[in-house]
Amino acid sequence: MKKKVAIQGIAGCYHDIAARNYYEGEEIEIIPCNTFPDVISTIKKDPSIVGLMAIENTIAGSLLQNHELIRESGLRVTGEYKLRISHSLVALPGTSIHDITEVNSHPIALMQCTEFLNTLPNAKVVEKEDTAMSARWIAENHIEGHAAICGKLAAEIYGMEVLAEGIETNKRNFTRFLSIADRWVADEIMRDVDKNKSSLVFAVPHTSGSLSKVLAVLSFYDMNLTKIQSLPIIGREWEYLFYVDLTFTDYARYQKALDAIQPLTKDLKILGEYAEGKQSV
Repeated sequence: MKKKVAIQGIAGCYHDIAARNYYEGEEIEIIPCNTFPDVISTIKKDPSIVGLMAIENTIAGSLLQNHELIRESGLRVTGEYKLRISHSLVALPGTSIHDITEVNSHPIALMQCTEFLNTLPNAKVVEKEDTAMSARWIAENHIEGHAAICGKLAAEIYGMEVLAEGIETNKRNFTRFLSIADRWVADEIMRDVDKNKSSLVFAVPHTSGSLSKVLAVLSFYDMNLTKIQSLPIIGREWEYLFYVDLTFTDYARYQKALDAIQPLTKDLKILGEYAEGKQSV
């Protein structure tokens, strides 16, 4: 039976590429969704569906809304994948790069390719909703003189020609994706997984040194803090939720660390315990 994977975006987008890589060797069916909240609602309507959701990019930073979506959803994080983002300039077959009068893509992709775009002074840069969607729009409407910035997979799917590859300014451009699932499904997925990473969220009292005390305890128990992200708590001025990723080598010691920080935090929630993800090259 094919594994159904809900993603934000259409065939050929970077979520699609990440899903194919993360579930390499498995038969999967991509369930395209318009928005990230749609990914969550799709899984909730059919718990047999799993999801893959971008959570941060090494250049653009964290996708803040996705932290909150996962926390509020009650779904569980079951893994991660770090995708190297390599942008291509694609156009209708037979198009020369000198024929390009307009470049379309998602604003983040355009921002990440600024140096390359500066070499096309006669091309107007126009923001669109999505990378792969830009390629599909040009292909379906046969728009000459337009190019899209997207992944090579989108060019293959929509019959576009790659005019230039690796056009991103910074080659250390990675997006980290989290796999998410219904809690009952997650228990089955994680049954035989060797866990060495955890995603937590908590608040701390609005008092001096409250966060540093939590971090000191985690350090004492040899927890490696790989990320900390704060988000304001709506309706509670100057109070924050802290999203923390930890890696560890001793699961029992990790559990002791959680027990130790429990009295120092409020609303401590484990979003998921999983195996640290691989990074594409």
